[in-house]
Order: sequence, then C-alpha cells, then structure tokens
Amino acid sequence: MTIDVKICGLTDAAAIEAAVEGGAAMCGFVFFPVSPRNLTPEAAAKLTKGVPEGVIRVGLTVDADDALLAEIASVAGVDMLQLHGSETPERTAEVRDRLGLPVMKVLPVQGPDDLAAAEAYEGAADKLMFDAKPPEDATRPGGNARAFDWRLLRDRTFALPWLLAGGLTAENLAQAVKTSGAVAVDVSSGVEDAPGVKNADKIRAFLAAAAAL
Repeated sequence: MTIDVKICGLTDAAAIEAAVEGGAAMCGFVFFPVSPRNLTPEAAAKLTKGVPEGVIRVGLTVDADDALLAEIASVAGVDMLQLHGSETPERTAEVRDRLGLPVMKVLPVQGPDDLAAAEAYEGAADKLMFDAKPPEDATRPGGNARAFDWRLLRDRTFALPWLLAGGLTAENLAQAVKTSGAVAVDVSSGVEDAPGVKNADKIRAFLAAAAAL
C-alpha cells in the first residue's frame, strides 16, 4: 500500500530536507499567528524554494482574510491552500476561485455526525482532511497531538480524496491506517520535540513507517 504523507508545520531547512528525502508527498507551512509554527509569507518563500517539483507545498490558514490569502498566494510559493478554520463551503469555493489554487478543507471530527459535513464541500474543495476536534480551551484548531476514533472512517466513502490527521506518530501510524482505511495522512506534532520544534529523525521515522505499509 502506498500512503501519501504530508509533513505540516515546517519552519526550517533541516526538517524540509528530512521530509523531502524521506519521500513526503506534501510539505505544509502554517500562516496562523497563534500557532508556534507560524510563518510570514516572506519567511515561507525562502523555505518553499527548497521543496522540489513533485512535492506539493501547502499553505495552512485559519479563517484568513482576503488580504492575507492573496499575500500567501502571491509571495509564499505554495501550490495549495489548506483551510483549517470555520470556512463554509461557499467561502471555500470563493477562495479557490479567486486565487486559482486548489484547496484542502479540514473538518474537525469527534463523532459520526461530524463526517456528514463532508458532502457539502463537494465541488467547493479539492481535498478533505479529517482532524480531531480540538479541546474547548485550545487556541488553535489543529496540531494538538489529539486523535479521534479512527473507526468512524472505516468503510466510509467520500467524493473527494481525504487525509487523516490528529495525534499520529510513527508508532501508531500502521494501526491508524488499518483502522481508518486512510491512504493519505498528515502529521505535525507527532514529529516534534516540542510545539513548533521539528525533529528530523522523527520525520524520517514517520516516513519510513509509512513506506513500510
């Protein structure tokens, strides 16, 4: 089985090198001031230059306004936008159409009813990501090392390709994929030593675990 991996929240060249050399399909860069992984579009531009063709560069935003989205699209060197906030299907389609970039919409999951929201994004987004719903006191919607019940995704089909996110590590990846049926995954905190501090060895280990599936 081939599992596509997105390494998210990259902030330095060493982590990007580990991701690329390890076979990551996507590299993610965060544009959300509250996050410890936050970058400016200018800072991201210096990093995305180190990502070769064939590896998708994803810009993560959270309910970003038009000005920030336009700056990311024009300056940061990303190939895709990831909307990780409360963006409606209408807003998602508007962002995609205005900026001319494919869009991944993240849906928070806690119970089976949360998966029903996916249908509304058909035709508005290009990909979906299912991530664990954050704790009530969380300051950010993702990157919280929190998983949801992967069995909720078992035997489910969606019109759009999707990624599994939330609390994944090299150690639990095989079980997560087996349980959920995911063919693409996203990891951020699971390859860090501390929030926002990527560990190149953990990135390599995660990618090696994915390659072994």
